[in-house]
Amino acid sequence: MTVRQIMSTKVFTVHPDKKLFVVGEVMEWAHVRHVPVVDAHGRLVGIVSHRDLLRASISSVETHIVRAERRQHLAQIAVAQVMQAPAHTVTPETTVRQAAAIMRTFHVGCLPVIENGVLVGIVMAHDMLGHIVHSLSLSEPQASSAA
Repeated sequence: MTVRQIMSTKVFTVHPDKKLFVVGEVMEWAHVRHVPVVDAHGRLVGIVSHRDLLRASISSVETHIVRAERRQHLAQIAVAQVMQAPAHTVTPETTVRQAAAIMRTFHVGCLPVIENGVLVGIVMAHDMLGHIVHSLSLSEPQASSAA
């Protein structure tokens, strides 16, 4: 099985000059934990994870800091300052097994999928788990309902 068969093609991206506040909004709105960073031609230049966003944020433990101050803080930081670059990538023809090995080796939760130099999708740990669950359900014998 290849990455093409399990990857998501609906990918939310940002440009490196955008502010982290935008990334936080995208993550919250789209319910994603990784946002690829692309240039004006759609070429991948990095990736921002939820963990990167948290590292750059003002701690929520500080009770005297209000949400508006946290948002203002993130509105001052460019994506380029915190993105991981270069990002580990795969092609649509990479096997799921190879992609899983890359994710495990480099401790990453997703891999942008690149074809002809352009971002065409993303494969996440969640996609891998879905593939495993589906594969296991096909290989397990069905329980009989004989009484």
